[in-house]
Amino acid sequence: MARIEKKTKRYRSDLTDEEWAAMAPLLPKPCPTGRRRRTDLREILNPIRYMVRSGCEWRMLPVHFPPWQTVYWWFRRFVRRLMFRTIHDVVAMIDRERAGRAAQPSAAVLDSQSVKALAAGGTRGYDGAKKIVGRKGRIAVDVDGRLLMVNLTTADIADSAGAQAILDALRERWPWVKHLFADGSCDRRQLMDKAAFLAFTLEIVKRTDAGFKILPRRWVVERTFGWPTRCRRLVRDYEARIDVSEAFIYVAMTNMILRRITHL
Repeated sequence: MARIEKKTKRYRSDLTDEEWAAMAPLLPKPCPTGRRRRTDLREILNPIRYMVRSGCEWRMLPVHFPPWQTVYWWFRRFVRRLMFRTIHDVVAMIDRERAGRAAQPSAAVLDSQSVKALAAGGTRGYDGAKKIVGRKGRIAVDVDGRLLMVNLTTADIADSAGAQAILDALRERWPWVKHLFADGSCDRRQLMDKAAFLAFTLEIVKRTDAGFKILPRRWVVERTFGWPTRCRRLVRDYEARIDVSEAFIYVAMTNMILRRITHL
């Protein structure tokens, strides 16, 4: 990080020249007609990355960045166009090829985690098992821990019911995935039937009674849950909209993979 910070403009979260060169082709081009774009998209992504890392509010962005209203307008536009999710998927496939794997994964690991959400944060529920009032995030990762899919719901939705929704989305976005690993909470008849209907092979990795032991494939997804917590914005769910929360998760994971590609 000390070496990377010397390449940033102001803050350690800013895009370096190498990262911007990799990110720029994935961003929307200016429209050939209409008013000329006056905003540099690099100066839009930098404050968004800063917010995710530091956890500040929109109105508390430093004066070095464009006005927060401008940043927020572009952020909402990217969310509506699913830009953050698309950029993350492309960067993840590039990282897979860099590691010597096929761009499209063939196996995925499923898991869920409940996080606290503020009372003013809109939709939330109560997870009786974890005794948490908030939202539940269900993710699918590849065998190396790269995020493939995230689905946020209220915390009162059962794991088996939420997993069925993520199976549909996983089949649509990553059609080459055939084999799934999951924990005992997904060992339900209805979920197993749904996986078989979508041509998935669902393997349940159960715990052992031999005390603490690292479970094969299960530790990968647990590590992925720990990566976003490096960003203070994601330690707790502060957002009123679920799509905004998902966008911040994709931004955090993209930042991590992009720096690994360009600087390691």
